[in-house]
Amino acid sequence: MSIEKAEGLVLNRKDLRETSLIVDFYTREFGKVSGVLKGIRTDPGKFASNLEHFSLNEIIFYRKTRSSLHLVSQADKTEDFTRIRQSIDRAAAAGFMMELVNSVMQPEDKNEEVFDLAVSCLKELETNYSPDKISTIFKIKMLNLSGFKPHFDSCVSCLEKVTGQSKFSLSLGGLLCPRCAPKDPASRWIFRGTIATVLHIERNGFAQSLNLGMNPQIKKELDLILNSFLNFHLGRELKSQKLIHKLAAPVA
Repeated sequence: MSIEKAEGLVLNRKDLRETSLIVDFYTREFGKVSGVLKGIRTDPGKFASNLEHFSLNEIIFYRKTRSSLHLVSQADKTEDFTRIRQSIDRAAAAGFMMELVNSVMQPEDKNEEVFDLAVSCLKELETNYSPDKISTIFKIKMLNLSGFKPHFDSCVSCLEKVTGQSKFSLSLGGLLCPRCAPKDPASRWIFRGTIATVLHIERNGFAQSLNLGMNPQIKKELDLILNSFLNFHLGRELKSQKLIHKLAAPVA
């Protein structure tokens, strides 16, 4: 058992018995780690952080070699993202980001780019009231960085570059050229602008992606395709995505 120090975002937390918490963190140093904080519920002053969802913390933990559940001995909050918590739309977007990281990233699969992307998006959410756009950019970049992304560079079947019209296949996970489209009868036509938007966001930094304009038609198709892709390959809809859909629904 070794003692480790890490900077981590709180992805999820759940009660353990009557006194403790199990918290999933995404850390810069180790990727996703899970830890037990003993006694925090009966003695909150035992830790310098209350481990709120999507807060950034500096943690010290005893890393076990025969278990994926480690013992956290110290947690100090470094960023609470208070302004995000003051808006239900921003908080829902932040919750979605954390749930997506937790669902896609494997335990202790270190990826500093994923960590930096998540922190950058949370900081932007505090000052930029475009949670829907920030969530879409995060979704595309997160899938790209994790290797879980849909294939938009070429035809997923023949690997030829697609220059004209193409379809998107959920089951095959990418574009199909007109010649290969019959391989998935359920595939659907996709706008060239949607493909160009995804590729631009994948290939450019977060700040450049924020400056990219998205017309409503492209934005609607992006959400449909990316959400359907996630639901299909994860085998479920993320709880936070359901909340975002509910918030976006028109009031009757």
